[in-house]
Amino acid sequence: MESNKPGLVTGKLYLIPTTLGDSAPLEVLPISIKRAIENIDYYIAENEKTARRFIKKLSTNKPQGDLHFEALNKFTELSEIPSYLNPCISGNDVGLLSEAGCPAIADPGANVVRIAHDKKIQVVPLVGPSSILLAMMASGMNGQNFAFNGYLPIDNVERRKIIKKFERLSRETGQSQIFIETPYRNDKLLAELIKVLQPSTGLCIAADISLQTETIYTKSVQEWKKVNLDLHKRPSIFIIQA
Repeated sequence: MESNKPGLVTGKLYLIPTTLGDSAPLEVLPISIKRAIENIDYYIAENEKTARRFIKKLSTNKPQGDLHFEALNKFTELSEIPSYLNPCISGNDVGLLSEAGCPAIADPGANVVRIAHDKKIQVVPLVGPSSILLAMMASGMNGQNFAFNGYLPIDNVERRKIIKKFERLSRETGQSQIFIETPYRNDKLLAELIKVLQPSTGLCIAADISLQTETIYTKSVQEWKKVNLDLHKRPSIFIIQA
């Protein structure tokens, strides 16, 4: 970590991955995460309560009263974010925490990182679990050419169109297509995929990655029609390859 003497050295922005669920942090995170947490007092996080809980698990002796948090969520105005990095200008390191997994990947943290680059603040990404990459690794699908597409449209007609678009793109290019859904809508999405996709199209579903309840299966859509899989409220990654 850099010296925290104000005005002498610019602090760094550390991108700190978190666990993907309620698992012991050091079972899935490297020791470098613990070292970073123990040396940083300024944080940017979506939810202060869960961020404090995560920090306490990793560093039980760290005084909670010394911690400073800025909120980064759907209510945060872009104009507010530059001030979140003021501690770096004063020589203090800042940690950017995701709610689950890696900051700035399927996460609002990308705006913070971009502003840090604009301010000439060094950005330090730390190693940690990404559900997207872990699912891709375990899928058996094309890991040389894949795309993450985020959430599908909620509107039924638009969702069917985009599913067919991804399937067509995968068939034409060989590219694996990855997407996610709000956990309580997973079962509905799975039913839609089975209905819309061609029977021969491959579908990987990776649920509860890195948790005790983890399940990762890759089957053809035709095979999925014979499977009864409960995905309700289970964080899941969906990958298709035609």
